[in-house]
Amino acid sequence: MYHFDVTRAIEDCCRWIQDWFAENGDGCQAVIGISGGKDSSVCAALLCRALGVHRVIGVMMPRGEQKDISDSQLLCRHLGIKNVTINIGEAADAMERAVASVTEPSNQTIVNIPPRIRMTTLYAVSQSVNGRVANTCNLSEDWVGYSTRWGDSVGDFSPLSNFTVTEVKAIGRALGLPEQLIEKAPSDGLCGKTDEDNLGFTYATLDAYIREGIEPDEETKARIDRKHKMNLFKLSMMPAFPFQPEE
Repeated sequence: MYHFDVTRAIEDCCRWIQDWFAENGDGCQAVIGISGGKDSSVCAALLCRALGVHRVIGVMMPRGEQKDISDSQLLCRHLGIKNVTINIGEAADAMERAVASVTEPSNQTIVNIPPRIRMTTLYAVSQSVNGRVANTCNLSEDWVGYSTRWGDSVGDFSPLSNFTVTEVKAIGRALGLPEQLIEKAPSDGLCGKTDEDNLGFTYATLDAYIREGIEPDEETKARIDRKHKMNLFKLSMMPAFPFQPEE
């Protein structure tokens, strides 16, 4: 039976973060987008433990008025991290208009514009402060491709990519994060639905399948397997043609 040692996971992950920064940004700050959900909250808490609160900068990026931005503000207060708010509303609106002027954007195009602009924003802040951008995706989301290519799917380093949603929640509780952030219904904040509504299955079902091989009903299993296969490309670097010049 699978057992998750949360104490060891936290210790090992913090050590990994410290080692990564020692090699790839000694003295640099960690820049992280703060959505107010469990992933950014847990990732930020791990960064604070590994690097110290003074080396973590949270970036809140609402599009216009964000009804749940109080959750992001709660996390920043709870951790005591430096934070800035950059509203991406005008940039996202301008991009939508520009695309619509030359072609009819699909619904998925519209949904993916904000996360790509948010990643551009994070790198703009990071470069300005000599920082490194934290990716906040988890294993469960990555498994079924629930991220935006070149949006929230990227970053300079990724503490949570090998933890399932269930494990991320356990880490959050062990780190003493507010329960409302840990159990906040996961949502991309873009389409008005929760992650699980969009996926068609729960993360608990997915995590049991990933970690313990517990297969859900046939239809759900087929859906998970299909999404996993279709989205594997998101976890790989851009392929390059292996040209070899003649001798």
